[in-house]
Amino acid sequence: MSSLTRRHFLRWLLGVPFLTLLPVPVRLSYADASPPLKSSGGKSIGQFFKGEELLYEIRIWLFKRVALGRLTFKEGGKKGLYIATLQTETMGVLGWVARYRVDTYRATMEEVDGGGRFRALSFEEDVKIGSKVRKRIHTFDYQENKWIKMRQRKDGTMGRTEEEIPRGMVYDDFLTASFNFRYGAYGTIERGRKYLVPTFPKMGASNYEVRVATKEEEVSRRSELKQKDGKEFFVKLYLDPEVTHSKEGLIEGWLSRELHPMEGTIRDVVFFGDVKGTLVKNNRG
Repeated sequence: MSSLTRRHFLRWLLGVPFLTLLPVPVRLSYADASPPLKSSGGKSIGQFFKGEELLYEIRIWLFKRVALGRLTFKEGGKKGLYIATLQTETMGVLGWVARYRVDTYRATMEEVDGGGRFRALSFEEDVKIGSKVRKRIHTFDYQENKWIKMRQRKDGTMGRTEEEIPRGMVYDDFLTASFNFRYGAYGTIERGRKYLVPTFPKMGASNYEVRVATKEEEVSRRSELKQKDGKEFFVKLYLDPEVTHSKEGLIEGWLSRELHPMEGTIRDVVFFGDVKGTLVKNNRG
């Protein structure tokens, strides 16, 4: 495997492919938001998810477990503040090829709108490859309408830049958006509906498309499944092929009735073919 492939191995395997297993919805204004899911039992969004832990395994070719991803959710030390963490790490022979890379994504969120949704305060990205660590921190100051970006330089110091947040805009990172979506803050999922998703402002992209399959397509797809239990909604996500390093930029998979991402596949990834992720543990604390 060339040095270029080695360097970008996890970017393909655990970057966009894995992260987009998490359902990221259309970002709507507060005025357009729907009431929380009835299944919340009257709990605020933070109390509803408190203690949750989801574990995923990723496979390619004949390798069943080339990487693991763990998503956790916990209280943040003061009322209305919560922290979601997604950590992915390579394993086995391909883990050795990737120098046992560990990616950690951490979102600090606050309850807003009476506990009906989250708003991100910060989003951190840590990448550890061997003994080297890279760090990026995004902070959102909605009082001053500033997006503060900090990036670790090669000498270990942190560079800082600022951009203005347009008034009325909310920058939900993919973790924050996932919990908002599952709680019902953006409305319900409807079969046959298309969503235009404004992305976290990164890589120059501004949005991508999510399609929830019609009932007819869902039935057809379900007939192909070996394991059907727990799979309720079939969804497709269309991204820039350059982002996914695939032919069409297509990611497709299944959500449960509770909108947990059960499994997902990014099709035709360069050098790897189909990259698949599967939920193997769901622990609601």
